[in-house]
Amino acid sequence: MTVSILGCGWYGLALAKALVAKGVSVNGSTTSPDKLAMLQTEGITPFIIDLSAGNTTLNPAFFTCDVLVIAIPPKSRSGEGAEYVHKLQRVVDAIHQYGIKKVILISSTGVYSEQNRELNETDDPKPNTPSGQILFDAEELFRQQTGFKTTIIRFGGLIGPGRDPGRFFAGKKDIPNGLAPVNMIYQDDCVGLTLAVIEKDAFGYILNACTPHHPPKFTFYTQAAARAGLEQPIFIPELKEWKIISGANTDKILAYDFKIKNWFEWLA
Repeated sequence: MTVSILGCGWYGLALAKALVAKGVSVNGSTTSPDKLAMLQTEGITPFIIDLSAGNTTLNPAFFTCDVLVIAIPPKSRSGEGAEYVHKLQRVVDAIHQYGIKKVILISSTGVYSEQNRELNETDDPKPNTPSGQILFDAEELFRQQTGFKTTIIRFGGLIGPGRDPGRFFAGKKDIPNGLAPVNMIYQDDCVGLTLAVIEKDAFGYILNACTPHHPPKFTFYTQAAARAGLEQPIFIPELKEWKIISGANTDKILAYDFKIKNWFEWLA
């Protein structure tokens, strides 16, 4: 089996390494020539894939695969969000051209607005931010396709190597909504869930991916800062808009056993 990973960044590279360790042939893409040697060292066949409007050719060898994982972020904060769906349309065209039948699209629980309740994959996300709407439009592009099956994985807030939650709010004061629950996931579980989709051939679904423990922000982030030896943040003890993201499909379809089940045990 060959898996192509479009975007070997923080998550994509970790997934690629896990697949290589299982004996899977992995194609990995980057937009940076400087990363090609590193990918090759990890046993990944490296490709430069640039989806920018000016680049007209995409390497057919990269799209010769059994499963395509799309792990490129919208980069809304840097002003590139408006181009995201256009880039993904180029990917969809390549999927059809090269006959790929199984696709995993990495999305985010940021697609859900704060509806003051627990939300699962059957609920209308009702995105109410520009970034959430971009994610929803990207998902919709893939949901409309009939020539291949896509599983959409919506990751919660990402934690892991290089993403220490203790740094997120360290030293900040008067942070609002301190009683709102967190929706987070560790890198190992991001990878584990994706491997489960591939191994169980679970294509054609939407899967929420959050650790099933949702402590209040003030508790989680103050403990995380203490763990990192950083100045503790000060939250306002209030509950305004909030959401708890649960994975009904993730439980039913994958029966995935999270490596991290309780954030307090992990922080300890």
